[in-house]
Amino acid sequence: MRLNLSSEINLHPESEAKVFKKAVVDLCRKTDKGILRLSTADYNNNGLHDIMEKYGSAYNANVAAFDMFQHTITGWPGGKPNSDDTFRPERANPFPKRVIVFSPHPDDDVISMGGTIHKLVKQGHDVHIAYETSGNIAVGDEEVTRFMHFINGFNRLFCDNQDETIRTKYNEIKKFLKEKQTGDFDNRDVLTIKGLIRRGEARTACTYNSIPKDHVHFLDLPFYESGRIEKLPMTEADVEIIKNLLQEVRPHEVFVAGDLADPHGTHKKCTDAVLAAFDELVAEKAGWVDGCWIWMYRGAWAEWDIEDIEMCVPMSPEELRQKRDAILKHCSQMESAPFLGNDERLFWQRAEDRNRGTARVYDALGLACYEAMEAFVKVPRELFERG
Repeated sequence: MRLNLSSEINLHPESEAKVFKKAVVDLCRKTDKGILRLSTADYNNNGLHDIMEKYGSAYNANVAAFDMFQHTITGWPGGKPNSDDTFRPERANPFPKRVIVFSPHPDDDVISMGGTIHKLVKQGHDVHIAYETSGNIAVGDEEVTRFMHFINGFNRLFCDNQDETIRTKYNEIKKFLKEKQTGDFDNRDVLTIKGLIRRGEARTACTYNSIPKDHVHFLDLPFYESGRIEKLPMTEADVEIIKNLLQEVRPHEVFVAGDLADPHGTHKKCTDAVLAAFDELVAEKAGWVDGCWIWMYRGAWAEWDIEDIEMCVPMSPEELRQKRDAILKHCSQMESAPFLGNDERLFWQRAEDRNRGTARVYDALGLACYEAMEAFVKVPRELFERG
């Protein structure tokens, strides 16, 4: 088993098509023109004679580049049924598809691809959300205090203060938090409560997106449960949990985190675990894997370069607002979240800025102008051919 697949596979090979797309994008930016307005002089004056030699004219080169970018745009992220999918990023069949969205933390799904999730559900696909870690260290102590006050009040009002477990735990946790010093690590009880808070928020967001409760999976991968920022090594135990879910659902389409440089490395470990699970399933000759495509998304920390994007899902203003509302269900991750990083924007603001930025890039190239867009890159087929 290889536990570091995401770094050994070249997800963005410098193919001839990618080099061509990048050259055209750079030329558009340099000349402040859309693709279809580029001239032969634009190409020749900027050292792109080889493109002119290959395509014969600016018109031919422009149309070829325009089509490459145009074919990445789709409002059908699970594939459009009963349609020609020759130039669509996802297959028309099978329909509906079984889909798993792997979310490293309990909000990465809606931050990174909330609009796409909404479309997948609305278009009739069988969507599962798999939260890979508890996210318990990313909850502030004041959130624990707030929920403990609620539980204690509930005990007083409805149980006549007779529930001994609630009273005991309330006093123990209240004392722990009062004595806690800066830099101290939480004990297991506090971590458990913080994990429950994030589970509740994730369930609320999934309900908002019309995802059934039995399609919401909390994997609680062991590597994350160190109780501190530095995580434990990812092991076979983590891979086995993901592998079991994959075997249970047998998806046709999988989405995983592609922002592998997130500050604490959790996204990378989670994606490594998913790819390692697929690696084992290929070796075990699980037949359904041949029909499964894996797409990588990016979230609050970065966006794909446009020449890498292979599927781009547009959102209307209403859909972008709905995505924001789903993100806002994660109340503990708003202003008081412990790990917002150096970026002063909240996660919903980062997501909207990023999605609007992607739409502006497509617009500047002379393609369709949308309110916002979510971008994806497909994991290479070689992953499935190594077994």
